[in-house]
Amino acid sequence: MKANSYVSADKIRSDFSAAMSAMYRDEVPAYGTLMALVGKVNDETLAADAHLKHRLEATDSLDRISEERHGAIRLGTPEELSMMRRVFAVMGMEPVGYYDLSTAGVPVHSTAFRPVGAESLSRNPFRVFTSLLRLDLIADEALRDEAAKVLATRKIFTTTAVTLVDKAERDGGLEAADAARFVAEVLETFRWHDHAIVSADLYKRLHDAHRLVADVVSFKGPHINHLTPRTLDIDKVQDRMPQEGIAPKAVVEGPPTRKCPILLRQTSFKALEEAVSFIAADGTWQKGSHTARFGEIEQRGVALTPKGRALYDTLLNETRARVRPAADGSNAAEYEAALADVFKAFPDDWDGVRKAGLGYFRYSLTEKGKTVSGRSADLETAIEAGLVTFDPIVYEDFLPVSAAGIFQSNLGDDAAQEFVASPNQVMFERDLGAKVLDEFAHYAGIERASLEKCLAIVNMAAAAE
Repeated sequence: MKANSYVSADKIRSDFSAAMSAMYRDEVPAYGTLMALVGKVNDETLAADAHLKHRLEATDSLDRISEERHGAIRLGTPEELSMMRRVFAVMGMEPVGYYDLSTAGVPVHSTAFRPVGAESLSRNPFRVFTSLLRLDLIADEALRDEAAKVLATRKIFTTTAVTLVDKAERDGGLEAADAARFVAEVLETFRWHDHAIVSADLYKRLHDAHRLVADVVSFKGPHINHLTPRTLDIDKVQDRMPQEGIAPKAVVEGPPTRKCPILLRQTSFKALEEAVSFIAADGTWQKGSHTARFGEIEQRGVALTPKGRALYDTLLNETRARVRPAADGSNAAEYEAALADVFKAFPDDWDGVRKAGLGYFRYSLTEKGKTVSGRSADLETAIEAGLVTFDPIVYEDFLPVSAAGIFQSNLGDDAAQEFVASPNQVMFERDLGAKVLDEFAHYAGIERASLEKCLAIVNMAAAAE
């Protein structure tokens, strides 16, 4: 079989993302309302900011905005995580970053599967934040054992999906018919099931330990619990959600409103309470309910360097020391005011962020730079002379505190359980079956490659004199 007859991983990922979006729209109608609102706000933002539109076009980022999604799933066993890695690999998605959410009261650790190459990101930057349950963090040993036994009985991937993954790995790809079957079969793993695989009693005990534990253990598969579009103005979306009949969470997670966005800002609407049937002792079904799936929106900014991230973390901690956002939103205004005040210490112009070494940027030659000859200059001189320009590199990853804030607001803030922080990347990578990509090294590599390309061209012109 010739490799050029295979469907590209980018195409498979795009098809899967579209299928997932269509399925989630059917399952959670408010998601469709949210998508329409985000589309309208993005159009308005671009119409009002010609420079933003121009730079997005210049960096091949404009077309991807409307297609951009991230989803989230929660897995129960190392075997599920390892197989999920293989599934996502067929779609050209690699595990990037390690996230320990136990620090924020959520018994999971996670990675994000996503494309990493510039062309693939431009084609479709679909991401899935993938968490693995940490049963070892649950205090009740008997409950841990019961949960483990339940998880050991379930099979979250169809036989055909596994067969197609094996085939893709063996042959180096999938042809069109198999690629279409692969998308359809893997979609079943993410589908919602309203019949639990546990009794109402066990569900309650799992729920009392932590709502997320109940969500992971009680069902046939790791239903997609949210699908997130990207907006260019999250504050406007947050303000307009009530007009669309959607109640947003009280506080936008992440940094404050800025002229130059950094990292990631997220908001969401409350999780749905959905009818569920539990297994009764006599083998019949007992009616109940479950709350897990919700809607989320994000706004992405520049990826920060380790120095920038350290400053961000310091400022966020300082803000929360001043005002801890209340679960009921009663002090939302005070928190947002404190956040804005504290973050004045973080430069809010692109050149300031760049010169301070706080963010990553992609450098490129201007039209003038492409035609100049006999000129040799250092980077700052080249920028001042209009030979080189720079654009922020979009942060493609996630923030543990923000993720936990979204989790807690939708799973029930009042049920938050404190866990001793226990990051264990070695264990996670063992269960994953691979190393996770270091996001800082990845962004630094992108910046360095763009810079070397620019300076090589400028210096080559000077050398030819």
